[in-house]
Amino acid sequence: MTALLQIEELKTRMGRSIIGQKDVVERLVIGLLANGNLLIEGLPGLAKTRVVKAMAKNMDAEFSRIQFTPDLLPSDVTGTEVYHQGPEGAEFKFDPGPIFANIVLADEINRAPAKVQAALLEAMEERQVTVAGTTHIMPPLFIVMATQNPIEQEGTYPLPEAQMDRFLMHVRVDYPPVEDEVEVIRLVRGEEAAKQKEDAGEAKEKSEKPPAIPQSAVFEARAEISKIHVSDPMERYIADLVYGTRTPAALSEDLARWIEIGASPRASLAFDKCSRAHAWLAGRDYVDPQDVRAVAHDVLRHRLTLSYEAQGDGVSADDVTDAILSKVALP
Repeated sequence: MTALLQIEELKTRMGRSIIGQKDVVERLVIGLLANGNLLIEGLPGLAKTRVVKAMAKNMDAEFSRIQFTPDLLPSDVTGTEVYHQGPEGAEFKFDPGPIFANIVLADEINRAPAKVQAALLEAMEERQVTVAGTTHIMPPLFIVMATQNPIEQEGTYPLPEAQMDRFLMHVRVDYPPVEDEVEVIRLVRGEEAAKQKEDAGEAKEKSEKPPAIPQSAVFEARAEISKIHVSDPMERYIADLVYGTRTPAALSEDLARWIEIGASPRASLAFDKCSRAHAWLAGRDYVDPQDVRAVAHDVLRHRLTLSYEAQGDGVSADDVTDAILSKVALP
């Protein structure tokens, strides 16, 4: 089975557990293929945690979940040196924290203080942790998916813009359509019924689970994605979109009023990685404007600092992105 078919199978399996969030599933897969970390934002109860668990459950990968709280310490994330008394004497040994996994779910990241957020984000950026002067490398497959609630203010520590910029994409989870919500009710009811039968010993022989998607499929996919062709006009289109966020007055008066700080060069790199992954999932060996525009909102959403005037006008980062896409000429 080719890498593309294996990744499509992963998307299909995740879709069975997550009803009505097809776009979110695709964005998580793109983040996995692009070797980047994701910030997932949505109101309570919209299956943010469930979708990450669905990915980990269907992969041959070690999963770790960290519940961020105000009293969490950096060592609770990274691990620490522990004193061991053995027959040959005493020594300190490194006890790895939950960050040392393949897929790390940082639940409610904005509930932890700045020191803990910094410890996590350092691991995300450097792919290593240094404790007591010793550097410990993360596994080859390593991705952090952090969730946050957009409406809660009590007991939260919002991520600074510089730290937000380290996330490859900012994925927003919205309410599912009403038809899909009916399917959600049926899905959860079926899962509860199956669990009750299993606990009561009434369940028939368990059906064999399909084999997990191996990590090698992800690495093969990344190797193929690295060969996706990006033409000179497409590279210029990406650069023009990002540059437009820094010189909004050249595009329109409204954008000049709305944008206070534009996107950094990390946005251009994220565009390149995500658009190539999107093209690969579509079965193409080249990037076209459709791929760039498909990931534009997720790439720019957390990298635009809007003015007070934009907030007063009720303009969101997605609205600004729409305006930029309409103003920048297609290649």
